[in-house]
Amino acid sequence: MSRRIEIEITSLNGDVATWRAAGAKLPKGVLQASLVPGGPVVGSIYRADVEQFMEGMEVLSVMPPKTASPLDPRKERLELIVSEKSVPDVTVTYASKGRGPRRDGDDRGERGEGRRDGAKRGARPGAKERSSDRGPRPDRPSGERPERPVGERGPRSERPRSERPQGDRTGRPNRERSGPPGAPPVTTTFRNAFLASLSPEQLPVAEQLLRGGMPSVRSAVAEQNKNATAQGRPTIDPVTIDRIAEDLLPKTTLAMWKDRAAGALGAGKELRLRDLRAVVTSAKTTSLDDEARTQLKELQGALTARLEILRTQWTEKLDAAMKSNNVAEALRLVARPPDMSTRISSETATGLVAAVSAALTAELDVASWIELVNLTVETSIRRNVKPVGIPADESAKAVAVKNAGAIPEFAKLLGMKVPPPPPPTRAPRRPATGRPATRRA
Repeated sequence: MSRRIEIEITSLNGDVATWRAAGAKLPKGVLQASLVPGGPVVGSIYRADVEQFMEGMEVLSVMPPKTASPLDPRKERLELIVSEKSVPDVTVTYASKGRGPRRDGDDRGERGEGRRDGAKRGARPGAKERSSDRGPRPDRPSGERPERPVGERGPRSERPRSERPQGDRTGRPNRERSGPPGAPPVTTTFRNAFLASLSPEQLPVAEQLLRGGMPSVRSAVAEQNKNATAQGRPTIDPVTIDRIAEDLLPKTTLAMWKDRAAGALGAGKELRLRDLRAVVTSAKTTSLDDEARTQLKELQGALTARLEILRTQWTEKLDAAMKSNNVAEALRLVARPPDMSTRISSETATGLVAAVSAALTAELDVASWIELVNLTVETSIRRNVKPVGIPADESAKAVAVKNAGAIPEFAKLLGMKVPPPPPPTRAPRRPATGRPATRRA
């Protein structure tokens, strides 16, 4: 898409003129002298429609500079006279307490008397006569009003409406919504600084690298060459653009990682543990500078501190489950440690193996027995467990046959050959929801 700028003619050589942006230091490019109406004049400023390509800017058309408006030949300007009268910047208007003044009076006594006389606003003709014929109510004396129950409706707030807490119709106050909870905030400080340091020829390539890496750059070059061929314009060399992109790729990756690290440091404890670990792990594939190494050191310290807290809590829960002889809860904790590098102590592992082996008896309820077997198979102590017996039930025997490779003692109890251990199970990978990772070409 073209855009309009002001250019200055710097030199003229036959049918070719060199130009630069008005106020720039160096020439920007060349253009045909026939594009300038009336012929180019060195030092003159014109309006031009230009289009940015990978190799530079191309001038599409040239127009004369803007002149003074015919409605203002003397270039007069209207002067804005500022009033010296000072007014407050903020005006607070208090809402009235009620529905406005009554014609019968403002106090409750007068309003009550007016209503008894049938003179309230909007009363139909004949209402006074009907109410007077009805007579006083027997359940309360004349001229008295019933007291309002305490807690039914409190007095109106004396604060102005602008200072009252706002909320939805349910009465809950509004909360700031800033995306998914625990997600790292998005920052572009380092990317913007990196783009500002590039030359105009490198800027389009770097923008494509930030969007999708080298594949995005190659796709953009192919699309531009396709359009240039269709329009009869010269194409660009993909090899040259690839060379520029390969030179900019490490700096682009570093700027993106710095933004992620800055967002993770700004989030603090609100950042999810897996997002913090992902930022620290991605630093291994990035060439870091001194500033990035400082960020990485802070992130590693935060990650270590959070893991230590989780490990301490996990160990305390495991010890409590072992003391209360809650075998199922202990197996769940062992199967899901806070970190892959977390291991249980040898004393705890020995005690848990003995507790599970003693619990898996033939007299145990079938549902509880199957649950313990399924929990044991997910732990690292499964091959050391030696069940005492198998319940006399077909479903229990089927579970024992199925897990004989993970728990070899089942094969001995069933009188069968020990099958090979099952392959390690891998959790299904989640689909990528963010920007695709940048790879080196």
